[in-house]
Amino acid sequence: MSTGHSELHTKHEQITKYIESLPVGTKLSVRQIAQDLDVSEGTAYRAIKEAENIGLVSTKRRIGTIRMEKKEEPVIDKLTFAEIVNVVEGVVLGGSTGIHKSLNKFVIGAMQLEAMLKYIEAGNLLIVGNRVQAHMCALSQGAGVLITGGFDTTPEVKELADELHLPIIGSSFDTFTVATMINRAMEDRLIKKKILMVGDIMRKDSPIYSLEGTDTVKDMQKLAEKTMHTRYPVIDGKRVPIGMITTKDIVGAKPSQLISSLMTPNPLMINLKTSVASAGHMMVWEGIELLPVIDNERKMIGVISRKDVMKAMQHMQQQPQNAETFEVQIYAGIDEVRDAEGKLSFRGTITPQMTNFEGLVSEGVLTTIMIRAAYRTVKEHKKGDLILDSSSSYFLIPMQMDEVFEIVPTIVEMTRRFCKIDMEITANGARVARSMFTARIL
Repeated sequence: MSTGHSELHTKHEQITKYIESLPVGTKLSVRQIAQDLDVSEGTAYRAIKEAENIGLVSTKRRIGTIRMEKKEEPVIDKLTFAEIVNVVEGVVLGGSTGIHKSLNKFVIGAMQLEAMLKYIEAGNLLIVGNRVQAHMCALSQGAGVLITGGFDTTPEVKELADELHLPIIGSSFDTFTVATMINRAMEDRLIKKKILMVGDIMRKDSPIYSLEGTDTVKDMQKLAEKTMHTRYPVIDGKRVPIGMITTKDIVGAKPSQLISSLMTPNPLMINLKTSVASAGHMMVWEGIELLPVIDNERKMIGVISRKDVMKAMQHMQQQPQNAETFEVQIYAGIDEVRDAEGKLSFRGTITPQMTNFEGLVSEGVLTTIMIRAAYRTVKEHKKGDLILDSSSSYFLIPMQMDEVFEIVPTIVEMTRRFCKIDMEITANGARVARSMFTARIL
């Protein structure tokens, strides 16, 4: 059994190296890799999924799986001048030795020089056009400069920038566009920072208990007595997870029986960059309580439990919204309304942002609003998040801008782990849309 898993591990490494050797942009298929490397399609599929986890490939709808350039995600606490260069598609005109310095504030130079100087401090970035005197003054006060409109600056300014190690960045975009691009980039950073990753919650101060495929039932019984745990990852000699085993699996087994013959093989695995929400969804869908966490070489570096995930997601829900996704923005204008009996419904107005190219409400936007309303309805009765299972929507009458609508939810069925909700949208006394959602409760 252990030899077979060692062979499987070798095949996975072989496929990974093969994928790494392909040019960026190459389209991959399970069947082609299975044929080229003489492996089963199941092995090829799992290897491609693992390659996706470590950023070697990306699967896009209607396009397929494509070889990607692997990018290491930098851990960024503060915005740097180098990031600004990337955001505004700029070039460094001077002071390149200070490009990795952090900046703390943006100043837009749309005022008289004397007034501008009151706002410029060390560590700032002045965004301005071809005003050479402003460039010189900003550098003298310890600030970097972003010159918009495709303009250059003088050799004297560049010399001062080099001397002070303060970057001067040039961009072909105008000042308004540059400010918008930077604002959008910062908003994206806040959203990403708010998303918890497995690496943020994995416990590093407690021992990792595991078994090897060559261990026996007796070994597992001893480990269970010591740790009081009921489930363990099973690893090979290189610490690569090859299975999962629980105390239920060994009931009635002989003490000398090998763990490899009783474990559940081919375990689901995650890495430090997997989002906590994704790990939680995986656990609910697959009905598992423990997930091994692996590094880029597929070696196990930790585990997370369903309890760890639930605790983290509860913490996420209690945090303030520092940045808004499109979904949050769409739902922001919806008010909660209660009737005389306290039953919850929702009311909103069709805004220009909610319409399509014809000036009518977008069906996608309505669906998003109904899903958010369904989540809120369930929270009246249950704690926890929802994983949407399926939905059937019917759009009966189109709505126009400024129309007021009401969403009336009805819980058709709700158990500890499952719910079914009927959502009806009405406007001007007529039913305009209806949807049925089924979801699992996390």
